[in-house]
Amino acid sequence: MTRYNGHMTGLNLGTKKKRGRRIWFWLLAFCAAAVIGWILFCLAQIGSVERNPAAYRTYDEPADVGIVLGASMWGDAPSPGLKERLERALSDYKAGKFRVFILTGGLDRPDYHYTEAEGMANYLEAKGVPRSDMLLENQATSTYENLRYSQDLMQEKGYDSAVIVTHTYHGNRALEVAEMLDYRNPGLSLTETSVLKPTQTTLREVLAYSKWKLDQLLLYLGWL
Repeated sequence: MTRYNGHMTGLNLGTKKKRGRRIWFWLLAFCAAAVIGWILFCLAQIGSVERNPAAYRTYDEPADVGIVLGASMWGDAPSPGLKERLERALSDYKAGKFRVFILTGGLDRPDYHYTEAEGMANYLEAKGVPRSDMLLENQATSTYENLRYSQDLMQEKGYDSAVIVTHTYHGNRALEVAEMLDYRNPGLSLTETSVLKPTQTTLREVLAYSKWKLDQLLLYLGWL
């Protein structure tokens, strides 16, 4: 009788272990599916900006400002990726799409001489843009801060309309941030990149977009 009970106990333990393994299998499968689904969602959002009317918005007269979103500096000069944004903004400015630049971005490293905004200003000045047509925002360290602090500058100067200048892969996130901050009818001016690696850029933007959606939730809840 004792041996029989021991045998039954062993069967029960074996059954429980199998059940436990099945639960872990389905839990891991669910997590993997959720991660893959989220990545596909992010990729769809990143690629959707070209279907957004803001990317093609025009104004009866020039917008008050063109907000150039910062990117990394390479020492004292803008990185090749940042130069692409600046060239796009310079083209828009010369075409009369906006009146004043807002250059936004803080200090990348303590040993750098210029913030992203200052580096952009130096670059544009060398291209013939007068400093009187530039406003610098030197504190931002994220897209949300870029647009929030730029909005503060706009309000301070009495500006109302804005075109946001950035890369195509970054456009949808930038627009979502602007709409969250209640920008009035913001426009987008987007440039493709020929200097940044597509795989690396896409992966980085998936991570950045994921962080933004978390920050957005925290902002709605008043926890950020």
